[in-house]
Amino acid sequence: MASQPAPRGRMVAIEPDRRLRLVCEGPPAGRRPTVVLEAGAFGFSADWAQVQASLAQAGLRSCAYDRAGLGHSDPGPAPRDSAAIAADLARLLAAADEPGPYILCGHSMAGLHLRVFAASNRRRVVGVVLVDATTPEAMDQPAARHLVAGFARISHLAAWGAEAGLQRPLSGAFGDLIGLPGPARREKRWAFADPGHNRWSAAEVDEWARDAEAGRAAGPYDPAWPVGVVLTGPGEGGETSQQVPAATSRHGFVIHAPGANHATLLGRRHAGRVVEAILRVEAAAASA
Repeated sequence: MASQPAPRGRMVAIEPDRRLRLVCEGPPAGRRPTVVLEAGAFGFSADWAQVQASLAQAGLRSCAYDRAGLGHSDPGPAPRDSAAIAADLARLLAAADEPGPYILCGHSMAGLHLRVFAASNRRRVVGVVLVDATTPEAMDQPAARHLVAGFARISHLAAWGAEAGLQRPLSGAFGDLIGLPGPARREKRWAFADPGHNRWSAAEVDEWARDAEAGRAAGPYDPAWPVGVVLTGPGEGGETSQQVPAATSRHGFVIHAPGANHATLLGRRHAGRVVEAILRVEAAAASA
């Protein structure tokens, strides 16, 4: 297994004895919003490297981070649920002097965390982008509950495999399924086999059902906020639970990425669709 790579970005203290890693790119905060990027299950700031590079080229500032215990960040107290994650993120942005306003962008399981964060930070949010993201309401479906239960079992198996060193030989082939640029690819491959990263990631997945209930209690996004939803596939078929946040926004839209899968949506081939959605949300927020 490769040694732990030097962290990009910087370590920010959110408590006297606890730090989170923050990676911000693009111009200094100014008149345009800052894009706050939240990774999905087992993900961390490296997942967003290609999106961040493209946003910087478009003149937008973005900040990605490692949640507690993931990547380079210090662990945090249990439970690692959406309430704890949203509170950590608010502390991190304040400590790093990143005041917003924010466009929130989340991938996969981050759709649950963003609902909770948005509810307690309404005055700083101007729009939302959901990248193949789950919604709290998806847990109403028996198939979704069954899938989450299976994913939790796999997550603990991955954590056990990392502890036993079984994932080290696989990190080159499977560590980066996104398609990331060099430094981020090395981070992703390292985290794939890192016991701590996998153990704390599994602890987050254990809270999925609780997070869905917290997201539901937080309520829907403000309908005045533009909401962009980016999904894999050609866009055939009817509306899904993933599309509902866009449908209930007065300035909502859905972008499909044919040929992309859940991971490659963030990589070199398809990150442009995510950036397109962010820029459309920014434009809609500015004209509202």
